[in-house]
Amino acid sequence: MLKRKKILLIAMVAFSMLLTTFAFYFYQLFFTENVLVDKEARTFRIYEGATFKAVQDSLYDQDIVQDLVAFSFVAKLMDYDKAVKPGLYEISPDMTNRSLVTLLRSGQQQPLNITFNNVRTKRDLAEKITKNLMIKPEQFEALLLDTAYIEKFGFKPETVMSMFIPNTYQVYWTTSAEELFDRMHTEYKRFWTEEKLAKAAALKLSPVEVSTLASIVQAESVKSDERPRIAGVYTNRLKRGIPLQADPTLVFALNDFSIKRVLNVHKEIDSPYNTYKYRGLPPGPINLPDISAINAVLDAEQHNYLYFCAKEDFSGYHRFATNLAEHNRNARIYQQALNRARVYK
Repeated sequence: MLKRKKILLIAMVAFSMLLTTFAFYFYQLFFTENVLVDKEARTFRIYEGATFKAVQDSLYDQDIVQDLVAFSFVAKLMDYDKAVKPGLYEISPDMTNRSLVTLLRSGQQQPLNITFNNVRTKRDLAEKITKNLMIKPEQFEALLLDTAYIEKFGFKPETVMSMFIPNTYQVYWTTSAEELFDRMHTEYKRFWTEEKLAKAAALKLSPVEVSTLASIVQAESVKSDERPRIAGVYTNRLKRGIPLQADPTLVFALNDFSIKRVLNVHKEIDSPYNTYKYRGLPPGPINLPDISAINAVLDAEQHNYLYFCAKEDFSGYHRFATNLAEHNRNARIYQQALNRARVYK
């Protein structure tokens, strides 16, 4: 009887020690630091269709997880191996296996910034807006060229560029082309406040027409302080039914952005974007106008100028005139400067 009690006591002690050992081991697995130990925070990408094995390999290859076996054991216990979600994740130093698995399994991505400006063409826009995203430029460009798709947003191929307001936006890396398009339409509606719509109406212009004129103003001058005055010239011309005669529209019509000097031969092109031949605004924007250019149109300076010409010092600023004789004098001075600089085309 005594012997049996002794055996039972030993068995209980052994079991208790074994249980304690296992408990300590499981505690270490779940709650001991195992991620980026003594390292800085890092972003981690999981691509669409990635398997659990691919995630394991990436964590190991990028030296994010210190003990891959421990991480894998916890991940399987938490069923993460069956719930891999693509995304861009911000991984903090000294995370535990449990906290890392919880993050990856939740799909809580780190948002990133997208910025696009200085855009001339739809191809430019597609490349810049998708630069940091999983979307390929070709996918987004296809939407920009899809007439049926963009009509759902109230735009045409000629006007769709006016839907994109150059700025910095936060999106997720896994955002699809369609989701990004929707987001930009939301931002477009948010941009066009009641105040801006009222200003456009006062000019007898729609938001698309404002963007179209702003694209011309932007192409004419990089000087934001001068843009409202240039916008005033064009609004004066529109009110009086005078052709805009904007050189940048010819460059767009010719699809040759290397042209530095517009010649009379360029003015002969038969295109709806030729504002020397056709009165009023062209069919749509000739570039992606930034907020400064749009505001310059909405707050166009009120004056009597009908003409402007680049200054001969190539400063980027312009001389303004109220009549053709004065404008022709300014133009001759500038043309002489171009000749001296050997700029002939």
